[in-house]
Order: sequence, then structure tokens, then C-alpha cells
Amino acid sequence: MCGRYALILSPRQSLAALFKLLNGIEVLPRYNIAPTQPIVVIRQVEGRRQAHFARWGLVPGWVKDPRDFPLLVNARAESMADKPAFRDPLKHGRCIVPASGYYEWHAGPGGRKQPYYITRADGQPLALAGLHASWMGPDGEEIDSAATITVPANAQLSPIHDRMPAILTTEAAQDAWLDVRNVRAREAAQLALPLEDGLLRFHPVSTRVNAARDDDPGLIEEVTLAEEPAAPKKSGKASGDGGQMDLF
Repeated sequence: MCGRYALILSPRQSLAALFKLLNGIEVLPRYNIAPTQPIVVIRQVEGRRQAHFARWGLVPGWVKDPRDFPLLVNARAESMADKPAFRDPLKHGRCIVPASGYYEWHAGPGGRKQPYYITRADGQPLALAGLHASWMGPDGEEIDSAATITVPANAQLSPIHDRMPAILTTEAAQDAWLDVRNVRAREAAQLALPLEDGLLRFHPVSTRVNAARDDDPGLIEEVTLAEEPAAPKKSGKASGDGGQMDLF
């Protein structure tokens, strides 16, 4: 799963330029973005890319009361086309969630969870494949929301965790993912694949990232570990809740 991530742009980086957006959007440095918080999502509207904010945690339009609905932070690529909550967003609400890096937790001896920070090896931002939905309440209230998509981890990351976000690395893949008018859901789903080995890098970080109240540059700094992580056993079960504010 992907339950926390960071979005940090340098003074030379512009979200509008990096993702060819029609509009600009002010993005403050965030080192510990957590579920239920506002996140930047990129969608294609009338053939042009636009960015706006949405809640991290998908709320389908058919939900009666979001307070009684589970927090859907991630959608599994293998089943999203068949799940009622994700079917319509996969057809009409595909989006990109820009990130500088994301966190994943490795289960060590005694159940201890060690977080790792994972980024692109070339230092470029990550384009996470996501799903967007809009909910309208009976009194006119509206919630824009999104979920990120996960796939089985590649060989490089499997020692850390058995899942990873679906990352769109090419301009062609990003264009096809966002083109909900011309690219059908089943075709788009084929773009959500494990990333090729070697394109990412990772390092262990402080367990302070477990608490969403901590949000500072120190969270992405490397810490020293006594042992390297061993590859996890395959369980076949979805890992983690992803919705809680203090993860462990």
C-alpha cells in the first residue's frame, strides 16, 4: 500500500511545467501527506490538463453518507475494474497524483515496522496513477476525492513490501491514463503495472513519519539500520489500513 507520501518542489520546479498544466496551483512543501488530507490531483478536462485539490480517500458518487463509508486510500490494480467503488472512476475519473517520494513500511523481527522513503533514481517527480470522484450531498455539499492505485512490488522493492504504487513514467502513459474520452477503462488498466527494476531508490527513515502531525524535512533523511530487510512472505492479503493518522 501507499499510505504516506511527500510533495516537495525546488525553486526551479513548477508543477504546471512538469506536468504541462493549463493552470498553476500553489503547492507548499509537504513531507508527510496522510489519508483524509487535501492532495493535488491532475485531470484532463476538454483535452487540457488541470490541477486541483481533492481529499485523499475516495468517496464514490453513489454513497449516501461519507461518514458511514470506509476510507478508500488505495485501489488494487488487479481488481479495480470489478469493484463497485472504482468501476466508474476508472472509466471517467482517472487522474495523476504528483509526488516527490512515498513511504513504505517493512515488517521486521518482533513485528517492528521500519519506514523507508522511496523516490525516482533520477530525482524527477513521481506520477502516481489515481482515481478521482465527486460526491454531491442532498443539501448541495460537495466532496472531491481520490485514491492512488497499487500493484505488486517489483523485485527491487519486494524486500521492503509486497505492494507499490502504480507509477506512470512516460509522457505517453500519462496521456493515455488521463484520456478518459478516448482510452477505455480496460485499456487504461493495462498501464497500471509494476515499475521496471532500477528506476527507484530507497533508504530507511525515522519512525517519526508514523505520526501525521510531524511534517518537516527531517522525515526524509536517511537513518542507519543494524540489519537489511529480508523479503516478506507472500500472504495474498491486503496490507494495512492506510486510513489511520498514526500508522503504528
